[in-house]
Amino acid sequence: MLTLITWNIQCARTPDDGADLDRVVDRVLALGARFDILLLQEVGCGLPARDGRPIGDQFAGLARRLDHLHAASAFALDTRNADGSPRRLGCMTFARGAMVHVRRHALPWPPDPGVPTMPRAALDTIVATPDGMLRVLNVHLEYFSTRQRMAQVERLRELQAEALAHAAVSRAPAAPPDGPGGIPFAPLPHPAAAVLAGDFNTTPGSDCHARLLAPGADDVSLWRDAWELAHPGEPHAPTVGLHGTTADLPGTFDYACVSPALAPRVHTLRVDTAATGSDHQPLLLELT
Repeated sequence: MLTLITWNIQCARTPDDGADLDRVVDRVLALGARFDILLLQEVGCGLPARDGRPIGDQFAGLARRLDHLHAASAFALDTRNADGSPRRLGCMTFARGAMVHVRRHALPWPPDPGVPTMPRAALDTIVATPDGMLRVLNVHLEYFSTRQRMAQVERLRELQAEALAHAAVSRAPAAPPDGPGGIPFAPLPHPAAAVLAGDFNTTPGSDCHARLLAPGADDVSLWRDAWELAHPGEPHAPTVGLHGTTADLPGTFDYACVSPALAPRVHTLRVDTAATGSDHQPLLLELT
């Protein structure tokens, strides 16, 4: 069984609006001490917690606390504070298996006047697992702007269509790493098995959710919602606003999706309702 956890930690937010990385790590380990892959969104550096106290560099802090795992990060926001110190917000992916390849995609950010927005990114990793290579995309999409969120969904669809095309042609024997072009052009793995997970800031059945799951060219499926595979016919359990935090009502913003090649392996997807602090709940996906 392969276990993946995804969680928007809101800069390690605590119930009293502070920030505590140890609390985040303890909760993740309580969910699955032997998890294989961990996706975290809203990891921060140089930002204030909601109570105004500094949060420090959470990218470095999480890497230290989980130094038994392979780690990669992507900054969606990467700028400077007035004193010159870095101000960053993004996501981190951790894995027990080696990360064979890492890509970082800046997602579309079309102008939407009058709407508060910020840059968004997707962290795209190829992870070695006991069952072979697995592509894992860690995402956090726009909250306020529907226009930007839909553009980001379209980009995720393009990336998946491109990845499936690579997977279709990469079954041929790999070229030697010292072939034409040299080592920078050495072949890379292109697995058809993939997971897309994170905070999508959209509700089940919305235009953005429906578009994400819509077939691609030639009516080929790009992504399947793992909740629908694990719980057919059941409404998605709420993932946000369960503990009276900033969301008006409990709802669903967080998802795990799988590629068609991985759909038969979806065994369980559940929401951890006990976690508090962040207004998002962790999701735990198990694959056979």
